[in-house]
Amino acid sequence: MNEGAVEDNAERMADLAERLAAVQRRIDAAVQDAGRAGDLPTLIVVTKFHPAADIRRLAALGVRDVGENRDQEASSKAAELAGLGLNWHFVGQLQSKKSKSVVKYAHALHSVDRLALVDGLERAIAAEQERTGRGALDCFIQVSLDDDDAGAHRGGVAAAEVPLLAERLAAAAGLELAGVMAVAPLGTSPEAAFEKLAAISAALVAEHPGATAISAGMSQDLEAAIRFGATHLRIGSDILGSRPDVG
Repeated sequence: MNEGAVEDNAERMADLAERLAAVQRRIDAAVQDAGRAGDLPTLIVVTKFHPAADIRRLAALGVRDVGENRDQEASSKAAELAGLGLNWHFVGQLQSKKSKSVVKYAHALHSVDRLALVDGLERAIAAEQERTGRGALDCFIQVSLDDDDAGAHRGGVAAAEVPLLAERLAAAAGLELAGVMAVAPLGTSPEAAFEKLAAISAALVAEHPGATAISAGMSQDLEAAIRFGATHLRIGSDILGSRPDVG
């Protein structure tokens, strides 16, 4: 590595360290304000569009959970960084045909939104467990919090569809029903959205006591998500900055 590259690397490391620390301070303050002292949510750094080198830097800074939303990019990065001991979270919409690929690297899938996907994942995880002995795949049901048709904007199932999908997931070998995931609708109050999600989560936990996870909160609304019980945060731009030019 030449001198210029070394300087660039050091500068990027310092930038990431500063951004990560700032987000962690926000999380700590929100946890304190919510009366959740000692109950820190898992921070998933969403690294989509950013190079594997940034993930190496984040790992050196103590990050263990990273999120991606495109299988081709995620599988490539996971293979390149296999020695870092990272937990890979798939957070985007997933085609059923990609199930075989995702179960090779993913620790968790945050976007289960239909029965057909559960079918594909169950078949894929069975084959992968036979091949490698990997553990179960944590699965979050993605819930649409939009007032109009489910999935019209941010994806996910309507609240009324959660029980059926949960039953199917709970019965699927090799898949672990972790809880629910949602994105606050654009142009609405994140507090109202996450309060609604908390109620959906409570109803789910009443039927499936182990499904206590709530994946909610991004850079712009993590405080509201923590206030209403988020156990997993998906933070991208506030840590990594604007996506790099890909053209």
